[in-house]
Amino acid sequence: MAATTDREEEADHGEEAGSGTKATSSRPRRGRIATAVSVFGELLITGGLLLGLFVVYSLWWTNVVADRAAHKQGDKVRDHWSQQTGPGALDTKDGIGFLHVPSMSKGEVLVEKGTTPKVLNDGVAGYYTDPVKAALPTTGKEGNFSLAAHRDGHGAKFHNIDKIKKGDAIVYESKDKWYVYKVYDILPETSKYNVDVLGRIPKESGKKKAGHYITLTTCTPVYTSHYRYVVWGELERVEKVDSDRTPPEELR
Repeated sequence: MAATTDREEEADHGEEAGSGTKATSSRPRRGRIATAVSVFGELLITGGLLLGLFVVYSLWWTNVVADRAAHKQGDKVRDHWSQQTGPGALDTKDGIGFLHVPSMSKGEVLVEKGTTPKVLNDGVAGYYTDPVKAALPTTGKEGNFSLAAHRDGHGAKFHNIDKIKKGDAIVYESKDKWYVYKVYDILPETSKYNVDVLGRIPKESGKKKAGHYITLTTCTPVYTSHYRYVVWGELERVEKVDSDRTPPEELR
């Protein structure tokens, strides 16, 4: 073994001491970085969970709440109808009738007055009172029975509006009559400020004369509110409601 001088030993001790000093000073720095990364990661996870909960609330829970409200209101409307022996009022605080669109949904959609979020958030379709007033079919007057409903969240009653095709049936059910419409034109996208689609004579659909029309509107694309999706129908016939409320053949 080679001999070691005092100077060499002192140098060795100095290097060891220096190495120890460097290791000690670098540990806190690495610890702070690791802590910061850990905290940032936890924040990302928490943010992701909150975002996920918000999506669940918006797209699922609001549907549950809205459907419950709509069913409750719908039951009230039918109860009122069953208690009336003569022609019923055209409008009630609970709703005026039910919309049936087989190609969009197997269920019925309660129709109420107005298209404000307060109305539509209850899982119903609302008829326009502003900026263009809808013509109710029960009055027998020519015009456009224009309606709106949510496409996602809050019942999403018009979620499958893109499933509707030309020639499909749209049926409106009142206390005393069934109004059967046939879809004749569709506008997949238009400005949300385009109120002409609600006109008494919906000229954008190609019509030039007054008639008995129905218009369904909702937001598009899905999960956005940038544009509007529009479906137009024209009245084909009216059937009286019998004692069994037998639906027209389009709904059987």
